Amino acid sequence: MSQIKIYGLGLTLQPIKIKLSEVIHQCIVESLKYPRNKKAHRFINLGKDDFFYPEGRTDNYIIIEIIMITGRSVQTKKKLIKMLFKEINGQLNISFTDIEICIVESPAYNWGFRGKMGDEVELDYKIEI
Repeated sequence: MSQIKIYGLGLTLQPIKIKLSEVIHQCIVESLKYPRNKKAHRFINLGKDDFFYPEGRTDNYIIIEIIMITGRSVQTKKKLIKMLFKEINGQLNISFTDIEICIVESPAYNWGFRGKMGDEVELDYKIEI
């Protein structure tokens, strides 16, 4: 299980959000061996007066927050982050400096979906990769 939030300036995100969502999902599917039909992305479009970002970033600056059940190896998470940098830069021409990624993990028992607790649901994919 994973949920993805993408934060950025609304004027910048709006024209690219479909492509950005596709790129992110492809990286998730490939690196986490995630089912193609499991996609939960939320775009948080911020105004200039709501989004303060570090010096040296441009209006293309985005933050990608990936919330997922604990269990993936460090190697798997690094593979995902490196792939996201490469593909977002290559396909959307967003500089590495303008991309920040954070993975937040939570035990399965902290999740609730399909009317059950996350540690009670039988998933159709492996988390321990």
